[in-house]
Amino acid sequence: MIIQAIINGILFGAVYAMIGIGFSLVWGVMRIVNLAHGSFIMVGAYISFTLFAVYGVDPFLSIPIVMVFLFVVAYCIQRFLINRIVKGPIFITLTFTFGLQILISNVCLLIWKADLRSAKLSYSSAAFFENGFITVPLVRFGIFVSAIVLTILFYIFMRKTKTGIAINATALNYDGARTVGVDVGNIYATTFALSAALAGAAGALMLPITSMNPFFGGQIINKAFVISVLGGLGSTVGALVGGMTLSLAETLGTVFLPSSTQELIGFVFFIAVLAFRPQGFLGKRFY
Repeated sequence: MIIQAIINGILFGAVYAMIGIGFSLVWGVMRIVNLAHGSFIMVGAYISFTLFAVYGVDPFLSIPIVMVFLFVVAYCIQRFLINRIVKGPIFITLTFTFGLQILISNVCLLIWKADLRSAKLSYSSAAFFENGFITVPLVRFGIFVSAIVLTILFYIFMRKTKTGIAINATALNYDGARTVGVDVGNIYATTFALSAALAGAAGALMLPITSMNPFFGGQIINKAFVISVLGGLGSTVGALVGGMTLSLAETLGTVFLPSSTQELIGFVFFIAVLAFRPQGFLGKRFY
């Protein structure tokens, strides 16, 4: 049973990593705590649900559509709204993204109502691997592979492309990036858009195994914050480690405690880590 819990934790940990990477990216580049990040995850799930329910598009196949849509929307939000206040006090950007989260939730409530939404796939009960003691569900394995592939592609993009290098340069030295001709406003908007695209993909991947409602974004932002802080805010690799760690802590904890305590287990582990390593697993210590 413990081995099965570890497998389940690893399989879902990749989605947690995607959630944390997007949240961490915005903080690392712009120093914004994006409270609307959970809402982008929710919107991604709802778009995927609509494509599945109306047109029969498999949630896995809807990921590119979801990512493109959220990239464009988030780019416009950052470029024309948040960029106007991005250099203001952190309280201002925090309040703005909190208001954005409420706005998105209410728009989703108007469009999709308050009913729980999920996608029941024809192969939901199929197993990718099973030997009597260990089962690897096909859907969860597909979620894991998709999340890992997207994470690797994002990592390559950030390290090998001109835009990715410009994002890293802006994060390291804002004034230096501007001096060498980087369009910081465009880079900020691209960063925010990439974060939203990853969030949308995570939402689409969660849809086959999680029920969504318009208030899901407010719940999942707690996870994003915990994952990012565990790994070290601003660290892409740290978000991967933090996501896997939180997922394993939650699934292993439910082996010994009721499943209703899953959220509690995650936050208790989070507090314990902060008590001994406040900078996170891969973050830098500040004095």
